[in-house]
Order: sequence, then structure tokens, then C-alpha cells
Amino acid sequence: MTYPIQPKNIDFQVNSLLQKHHIQANLEEINRLSTTIKKTIEFNQNLYKVGTLEGVFLATTVEDLIDIFILRSEVYREMGYSNEFPQPIKGLDFDEHDECSAILYTKRGEIVTGTCRLIFDSDKKLPIDEKFSLDYLRKQNQLLAEGSRVIIKNMGGLKREFKSLTIDVYRVLEAYKMNLVSVMTEEHLKMYHSFGGFGIEKKFKRYGTLNREFFVTLWQTNKISPLFKKLFLRDMKVA
Repeated sequence: MTYPIQPKNIDFQVNSLLQKHHIQANLEEINRLSTTIKKTIEFNQNLYKVGTLEGVFLATTVEDLIDIFILRSEVYREMGYSNEFPQPIKGLDFDEHDECSAILYTKRGEIVTGTCRLIFDSDKKLPIDEKFSLDYLRKQNQLLAEGSRVIIKNMGGLKREFKSLTIDVYRVLEAYKMNLVSVMTEEHLKMYHSFGGFGIEKKFKRYGTLNREFFVTLWQTNKISPLFKKLFLRDMKVA
């Protein structure tokens, strides 16, 4: 893969794109956004050695990150998750965890159609730790990443986006020998169980401000099932 060149004039690009999308922000908010984008781009550039599938990208430009943050905001607003995921800038969903995350996305033409992020464990720990400590897994010498902000744009017929993102999530996890923790609803459990190495760590009657059942899950990527290999890894070609 061609190593991406560090974008120049990030602050200028951020201001221009906010104006383009008619997003209002004060100087402090803009500085926070610019800092997050700079650190996120640098983190994702360091992951380029892993490679991505054709049609899947790592976030290494200001424009694509802004598009991703807008897409997150739109989808979470439609889902009624705005209270659980407060936005530092109205219309943009981002936080400090982006700065140590592999942010993957798909595009059709110029439109970002899907995205997800893998938050690498660090001294800051993971968002799940705020509600359920994962230290018992760390004591087992498990390397962890948290899957979050899984978004597919509601355009119809986007099954290929989910498949492509799932494959690249697995590839990043496998490259760094990490297991994946995530929070999900019951309707997603059956599908993910078929991946192999997948289990429930904790059940919550409610999660934060969301008044419904959620599950903290762990995916041990060295125990994937034959079905996962057949459906997701067959004929895998890396760009």
C-alpha cells in the first residue's frame, strides 16, 4: 500500500469544512476538533502496514473524518442515542477515544456509507471500563480493543459494507493479537455467536441513559468458527 502523506494545514481544512457543512462552533470547540483529527490521522497512518480490503479505508484525511463524524451524528440522532453520545459540536460525533482508534470506513463514490472504530486499550482504558471494569481480562494477559461507532448509512442494499468492515476489523485484531470487547443488544447476539470465540461477559438491564437490555461481549479472535472463515475470509484480497 502507498503510505499516506500527512495532511497539511489541518486547522484551515477543519474551518473550511465546518463552513461547507454549515456547522457552528466556537474557537475552543474548533481547537478540540482539530487536535482530535490530527491525532486520529497520525494513529491511523501507523496502521497502514496492516492493509485494507478493496473499498475499505483507514481514516487519514480531514475531509473523510468530518464526513464520518457527521454520519455518526445523523445515525445516532435517528436511533435516539443523542443523550448517551453527547456531541462536542452539534452535528459532529467524536471524542478523545478516536485518537487511539483504527477508524475504518467504506465509500460509494464520494459518500461515506459505513464506518466503525477499534479503540486500542491504553492507560486511559476503554469506554466500557466506565461501567464495567475489564481489568480481570487484562490480568489474563489479554490484549483488548473495543468495537464501537458501528454505522451503516441507510441507503438500502448495503450488506457488502457490513461484510467488508467486519473482515477488516478481524484483520486489525488478528495483526495485533487483540480480542474485541463490545456492547450490543440482544438482537445482534445470534449473528455474532456464529463468528466463533464469542461470549457474554456481562448483562445490563439498562446501559447509561438507554433503557433496554445490553450485553458486554468478548470475541476471542483465535477461536473463529469455520463458518466465519467461509463467509468472511474466503477469497480475501488486500489492497
